[in-house]
Amino acid sequence: MGSDIDISACTERSFFMVKKYKEILRYHSNGFSQRQIASLTGVSRGTVIKVIDAFKCANISWEEVRSFTDTELEERLFKKDKKPSIYLEPDYEALSRELNRKGVTKKLLWEEYVQQCDVVGKLPYKYTQFCVNFNKFLEIHKATMHFEHIPGEKVEVDWAGQTIPIQDAYTGETQAAYLFVGALPYSQYVYAEIFPDMTEESWIVAHVHMFEFYQGTPPILVCDNLKTGVIRHPRNSEIILNDAYREMADYYDIAVLPAAVGTPKGKPSVEGSVGKLTMDILARLRNETFYSVQEANQKVKKLLKDFNDRSFQKRGGSRISVFLLEELPKLRKLPKIPYEYGYWKQATVQYNYHVSIEKMYYSVPYMYIHQKALVRVTDNTVEIYIDHQRICSHLRLKGRSGQYSTNPDHMPPNHKAASEWNGQRFINWAGKIGPNTETVVKRLLESYKVEQQAYNGCRSILKLADSNTPKKLEAACAKALSLIHSPRYRNIKLIIGHIQDEDENEIHDDSSGAILRGSTYYGGNTNE
Repeated sequence: MGSDIDISACTERSFFMVKKYKEILRYHSNGFSQRQIASLTGVSRGTVIKVIDAFKCANISWEEVRSFTDTELEERLFKKDKKPSIYLEPDYEALSRELNRKGVTKKLLWEEYVQQCDVVGKLPYKYTQFCVNFNKFLEIHKATMHFEHIPGEKVEVDWAGQTIPIQDAYTGETQAAYLFVGALPYSQYVYAEIFPDMTEESWIVAHVHMFEFYQGTPPILVCDNLKTGVIRHPRNSEIILNDAYREMADYYDIAVLPAAVGTPKGKPSVEGSVGKLTMDILARLRNETFYSVQEANQKVKKLLKDFNDRSFQKRGGSRISVFLLEELPKLRKLPKIPYEYGYWKQATVQYNYHVSIEKMYYSVPYMYIHQKALVRVTDNTVEIYIDHQRICSHLRLKGRSGQYSTNPDHMPPNHKAASEWNGQRFINWAGKIGPNTETVVKRLLESYKVEQQAYNGCRSILKLADSNTPKKLEAACAKALSLIHSPRYRNIKLIIGHIQDEDENEIHDDSSGAILRGSTYYGGNTNE
């Protein structure tokens, strides 16, 4: 038996609580029954009723709920001063099934409801109000009772059982590729795409491409129980979706309804479409050789169009015509930006206030040092969460390993002050003194594996202009470069000490015997 949610639970469980609240309200907004919601979320029907009742009383929309923070949703749904309802809400779905049984009347159901109220210590609705509420429920649901499919209601997805061989042009070896299929039950309008594997990423990307193909989304998505989508689907408790799959569904505001385990008829449209596509498309490809997934998809795209354009045999129009006329107007608009697949990793904020992800380092505000973080990694971004709140994000680093992405605002005050120095600032400072000084600084920066190792030396060289003159420092750098490829501070300091003020104008003349000494004399060698 699944455990129930305590509405008044303590604050440390607020994230779990709100996560459940949002799930309940998402399914409710998409027309799921109380019993279905309870099964999908793993909570009691009583809790479902409480959450839905609170949602209605709060007079807010589902769009508002999506934007609420944990605290805001908790406050809007369950205010501490709110008195619990004294009435027991009937389970109208269960009552409607009982009403279909021979000899059962609304009066009998009301009398049994009154007895139930006595047991739980709550007041029952009067018979008149009971009938009004019950009739409203029946009116809302009777429109869908006698129709197998409703335009724009749901989409069904699956992998085809048959694979497509992709041949390596160089080795001749073949690898299996997989066909993803989506179908809108009402119009039977089909989407298909080949992927090199059935990984979580391919599964998510396939859905994103499918939604773009359909130019919108239905409120319900029916899938198989693959591990890339569904982690656990027990008979009588909560359905656990893969985190990435749940994120994708949240992004498109679509409710995922996995088909019952071992019941392919739970998604008859896609099962039928897979069979038809296998015969109509894959059979046409059986004698063709493809050298890439891209090449195979080009052919599938053409065959898919022919398949969707073909007229129905027992129904007017075609898949595409029914879709455009009756189903597309019912679909919900897509977000402006498509969902980007991302995977999650755990990390600890290091003492240098960075987390390590794939041998790259991303900064976190220093006050989170030594705390555990959850990191969402996409192809372009890295998002860092602590205590279920997004703390910061970075553009994802690519190329050689060991790179750092550091936000100066994340640094302690003393580190931030030190970080204001960088190689370009030293180069700009040296350039104001002269071209030779600039060259010395550039070569010093380039001589270290890590640029920061050169900062002290650069600063020391440039400060020589304060204790002497910029002109004398420039002359000393010119002389140093003629003797040493990459002069250090000690070389420049020794040279500048031997330059007389009267000789500054002649320092570039190599015939000046006063200063022509070997590199060893000035503390260096030509190979340094």
